[in-house]
Amino acid sequence: MFDAATASPIRRRESVFVDASDRLRRLYPECPRVYAVAAMADQGKRRWWRLQPGLDGGRIEKMYARASEEMLSNDAAAVAVATSLIHAIVGRVVASVVLDGRAWDPGIENLWIHMDSDGGIDWAGVDDTTIRVLPDDVFAGDPGTVTLPCEEALFVWLAHRCITSLDAVLERLDECVDFDRQRFWSIVGEAIVGAATYVPILANSAESRAARRGQGILDAMTAVGVPVRRERVA
Repeated sequence: MFDAATASPIRRRESVFVDASDRLRRLYPECPRVYAVAAMADQGKRRWWRLQPGLDGGRIEKMYARASEEMLSNDAAAVAVATSLIHAIVGRVVASVVLDGRAWDPGIENLWIHMDSDGGIDWAGVDDTTIRVLPDDVFAGDPGTVTLPCEEALFVWLAHRCITSLDAVLERLDECVDFDRQRFWSIVGEAIVGAATYVPILANSAESRAARRGQGILDAMTAVGVPVRRERVA
């Protein structure tokens, strides 16, 4: 087991991202890629595509066309594509935040997507592996980290970075299938709530802390104008 307190500075720098990713891989040992993220410097490029040029190059259209062939309706196919991309962008990093208060950069210029042999998304990767941490993190102040002053600052930063990717995905979906904006952001909200609900169960960690952090991320996204909370019916 990695001991951050006694490791060398070089080892600590290399282990900041590795530790965060390994924690997520252990959540679901049977399918370790469900929540984990990869460092692209360690990956070949087979089946990987960078998010921004991939969206511009028709990746969503291809995913939607394939899903439409396998599902009963075009609507179901569009929701499946949206849900898969939202998990890659939001679900994985929120899992890390609610578990450990750590986040990589999910911004559009940093994120990569990995496809499995069936054409579905099964992994995500990043170019810049810098991890945002909180002041009480064992890695706080180490190379490879940026220490934010409090949870609220982490939530605000994460919301803005996620939205750079989510806005681009929604734009392409809308061009492809006229996807409803409220529905898209509701799926984002469900991904956040889902991670905050299931990750502490999988990790046997504090559910109240995870719930608080999940609500904090929802609050941060709502504050910048994205409707991730379901509208109440009077």
